Amino acid sequence: MRRYFVYLSYNGKNYCGWQVQPNGVTIQQKLEEALSILLREKISVVGAGRTDSGVHASYMVAHFDSEAEIDRPFLCKKLNRILPEDIFISKILEVVPDAHARFDAISRTYKYYVRTQKDPFGEAFTYRLPFSVDYELMNEAAKILFDYEDFTSFSKLHTDTKTNNCRILYAKWEQVNDTTWVFTIQADRFLRNMVRAIVGTLLEVGRGKITINDFRKIIEEKNRNKAGTSVPAHALFLVDIMYPYWIVMPSS
Repeated sequence: MRRYFVYLSYNGKNYCGWQVQPNGVTIQQKLEEALSILLREKISVVGAGRTDSGVHASYMVAHFDSEAEIDRPFLCKKLNRILPEDIFISKILEVVPDAHARFDAISRTYKYYVRTQKDPFGEAFTYRLPFSVDYELMNEAAKILFDYEDFTSFSKLHTDTKTNNCRILYAKWEQVNDTTWVFTIQADRFLRNMVRAIVGTLLEVGRGKITINDFRKIIEEKNRNKAGTSVPAHALFLVDIMYPYWIVMPSS
């Protein structure tokens, strides 16, 4: 049995997230269907994470197993021909047999884009703020994230995770242009809805509805009801996933 990593990107607008579910079309479902058709065997795919409904990925990784020795560039071309236009396969690599797209990931990075004025070309991928915010103040609050590991306050309720501990590696607001800002956050793992809840709560700080000290208390209370409202999904992108060097086979 051989194991392969698939590197892909997708526009999440028309999908109910990554993970297969009974009542909606998902990225995982489309990829499994396409691989099963082309390889003529039942293929199951394991993703590096579970992006929510409407969230995009410019960099996603998943793995699958097959008995076949695959012509990887050829399969990549074939996949892109039969997959929908909003899913793109950039490459396929053979990895060591026990490599795992989810559990071997060292870190993941997300970006959330906001803009300060109306933009007919930005509606699909940025969130227009209906209020003014102080970005320097939000960056001061974001630094507090490094002091904690338990982020229950920013997790979707009633999930099946065994722990709500995460290690934040980077968190900062940066200006893209005159009207657009981006919040970049990197961690070893993320909880469901975590990034959107953090951004929503930071925006509460930025508009003066809560203080930096309130932000710290929200984390410490470990209560999702105390945090801010989650921001819309359409402005969130998974942009990077890091793995140890040893997972890729030399032949790849």
